Amino acid sequence: MKIAIIGSGNVGSALAQQWIKMKHTVLIGAQFPLSEKNISLATKIGEDRFAVIENAVKQCDVILIATPPMAIFEIIKKLGNVSGKVIIDATNAVMNAPEPYQTVYHALADKTQAEIVKCFNTTGFENMLNPSYNGEKIDMFMAGDSEKAKEVAKQLALDCGFDSCIDFGKADKVELLEKFALSWINLAIMQGNGRNMAFKVLKR
Repeated sequence: MKIAIIGSGNVGSALAQQWIKMKHTVLIGAQFPLSEKNISLATKIGEDRFAVIENAVKQCDVILIATPPMAIFEIIKKLGNVSGKVIIDATNAVMNAPEPYQTVYHALADKTQAEIVKCFNTTGFENMLNPSYNGEKIDMFMAGDSEKAKEVAKQLALDCGFDSCIDFGKADKVELLEKFALSWINLAIMQGNGRNMAFKVLKR
């Protein structure tokens, strides 16, 4: 796949490294491609993978957004025509919603004609870099109305090494999936269990 990652923080960086290992074409879309943070990431994935947001999006069929939620309005202005493209919303608006929308997913659904899915938001970047615990793979989760986008998110989750990408439901479950992310944040950080913990669904 050709993937544009908008947001070069911990999550975007982790996913970029994993997908490059799986031979996907990855571009980092950034407002300032040569920023100090991006130069640090470039030492891991190569300087040729950075572009301004507009150019990265034009060259790719899949777009992952991993930025603070309030940045979405400026990002949407730079996306251009993304009709038919897949956008993966990896943000969490549980602390700071992009009003008047509940989540970035809802803003994208209203302002673009893209195929949208919420995914890669429910765990820490450490688990994206290494989703294996004592030989057992952990799970990723997704939600949204687009079956096309879900198939892409599922494949990319498996490419990262997750055991499965469990469907949380349609767009009405997006906010619930963000609260599920807050549950991980609560247990890992607020309750002091540490970031090396993860969720796994077991069936009998």
